[in-house]
Amino acid sequence: MAEMPLEHPDAGKLEGMQHEQQYDFRLPENYFFRSEKGLNKRVIEKISYYKNEPQFMLDFRLKALEIAEKKGRPKWGPDLSRLNFDDIYFYIRPQDRKGSNDWNDVPEEVRETYRKLGIPEAEQKALAGVGAQYESEMVYHSLKEEWEKKGVIFLDTDTGLQQHPELFKEYFATVVPPEDNYFAAVNSAVWSGGSFVYVPEGVEVEVPLQAYFLINAQSMGQFERTLIIGAPGSKFHYIEGCTAPTYNSDSFHSGVIEIICQESSSVRYSTIQNWSHNVYNLVTQRALVHEHASMGWLDGNLGSKTTMKYPSCFLVGEGAHGEVLSIAFAGDGQHQDAGAKMIHAAPRTTSSIVSKSISKGSGRSSYRGLVQIHEGAEYARSNVECDALLLDETAKTDTYPYIEINEKTAHIGHEATVSKLNDEQIFYLMSRGLPEDEAMALIVRGFLEPVAKELPLEYAVELNRLIELEMEGSVG
Repeated sequence: MAEMPLEHPDAGKLEGMQHEQQYDFRLPENYFFRSEKGLNKRVIEKISYYKNEPQFMLDFRLKALEIAEKKGRPKWGPDLSRLNFDDIYFYIRPQDRKGSNDWNDVPEEVRETYRKLGIPEAEQKALAGVGAQYESEMVYHSLKEEWEKKGVIFLDTDTGLQQHPELFKEYFATVVPPEDNYFAAVNSAVWSGGSFVYVPEGVEVEVPLQAYFLINAQSMGQFERTLIIGAPGSKFHYIEGCTAPTYNSDSFHSGVIEIICQESSSVRYSTIQNWSHNVYNLVTQRALVHEHASMGWLDGNLGSKTTMKYPSCFLVGEGAHGEVLSIAFAGDGQHQDAGAKMIHAAPRTTSSIVSKSISKGSGRSSYRGLVQIHEGAEYARSNVECDALLLDETAKTDTYPYIEINEKTAHIGHEATVSKLNDEQIFYLMSRGLPEDEAMALIVRGFLEPVAKELPLEYAVELNRLIELEMEGSVG
């Protein structure tokens, strides 16, 4: 991908717009249906009823609930003891009808919300298709006609189940089954919305597909389920964004993203997460990468109260390639526990992990990574770089790398650094006329540049803006 400048001519459009105006707005809570609080069998049956699902899906949900109850919450990682399921709405249906591909069918107040985020303009200028999820349901989904004619499918996951049941059943929950982990089981029980993407053999979608997820309600749980299939020789880029207003009570987001990269396909998934600081963001993201296919994750975590997220590639075909580029910014009261997993299960597979984290004030960032070379995965190669930047004396960072090698021909590299904000660099920039806060922000942007330059233009602008917001109040 060509290098993109972090500053963009259109960035001026965002100037003057305050944080609350752009990201922290909220609408009146006016819904068609809202479940009772808590996770139980009645809630699951209501979800399945309102979605008019086939019996096999209701059975799948109820089985997943049993699995979650048996597994219990993980006993490692960040403190989740204050995440109270009894105070969470697990399903909110914003309107009585299904999502539409006509923007005019979306309620005006919701349209206004997405206008503030710049979604309609991005759809017209630079995207192949757009999905917009509001609370538990996709309220809008559209794919441009030129890609539809080539057989590309881009739907919300509920509609994917209804319109393509055989394709859906073949791949759904095959990459992330409910048994995988506690939060995957919870998502499997109450999943709603998300994207269903299928790109046919040999088709290259030259501009990204995008979905944007918005939580508006207080004490809300959002559990989208995204299933992406790249047929042999296909090539495309899928992007997700998200936001939520700040409330006094906590919210909960636990999505599952499953990606299948078939032979010689090339799939890229990018997300810049901007949840408000009261959201627990506990997500499972995994790709199955077949022979000579390539999977790239670009994962930005700048919001939320607590994040646990480790994009993964299971390299199961000879010559498969996986890479993860990740950013984590932990401000006051935040714990960003992020990282990556690369599982090499076939010969001549290659992988790369580049992780950059920044911690400020009482913020804490953790890199948690796994590289595993299975027996028989001859000549596998992997390289890991994780760099942490501390902005002040109270910030914290941890690194938990785990490498397991069962093949003598493997070649593994690992490099980690921790650094503090350099006083000499700040002094130099201030001597050139920059105020101290701008000098600090410039250094932070330079630290993140290797990841930021891989972003599409509009997302690089958004990342730049979010960094500025996170850096506010860093001086003094």
